Amino acid sequence: MTTRGTTLNAFCEYTAKFCGRISLAVLIASSTLIASEASARDAAFIQSVVASPPPTGAQQLCRQYAWACAQKGAASLSSAQELKLVKQINRRVNASTREVTDQRQYKTREMWALPTSLGGDCEDFALLKKRDLINAGIDPRKLLIATVLDTRRNSHAVLVYRSSQGDLVLDNLTNRIKPWSETRYLFLRMQDPKQPRKWVGVYGRS
Repeated sequence: MTTRGTTLNAFCEYTAKFCGRISLAVLIASSTLIASEASARDAAFIQSVVASPPPTGAQQLCRQYAWACAQKGAASLSSAQELKLVKQINRRVNASTREVTDQRQYKTREMWALPTSLGGDCEDFALLKKRDLINAGIDPRKLLIATVLDTRRNSHAVLVYRSSQGDLVLDNLTNRIKPWSETRYLFLRMQDPKQPRKWVGVYGRS
């Protein structure tokens, strides 16, 4: 009886230690998986690094166009409805607006404004898309203008649509809506998602 009881106790102690190791292994694996998923989600969004002054041409943007810096949403649309609108308006603006430099149109190096009958440059395309998407019912806090260096490292501006799955880029150079990480752009500054009147440095390489 004593031998059997000793064996049973030893078995129970071994089982407890074994189960403890299993539980610890499961806990570590679960934590690693959660951390990986969180990291992947973070990578899908452009991360703010530091507060930044606005680009030169955007210093009077909020005063000129209040909607460009709005913080409150309007109608509530589904993700599918929003994405459909984003694709439609990106394509429409790209097709209907001619590219013309600020130097030619305003005799200045940089001027952020809605396109005129002559057309506009990249910032103007981004502004028009943002205005039309807000008018279509998309929350303005999801629409952020960003400045980048393009694949040739020229200054460029795009509109970022902050979808539930990550940041998508509306670009006047293509009709394709791309995740920011697939653009091959170097992201420099962007409107602050929390306060679009302000700007943040992002310094993210896609």
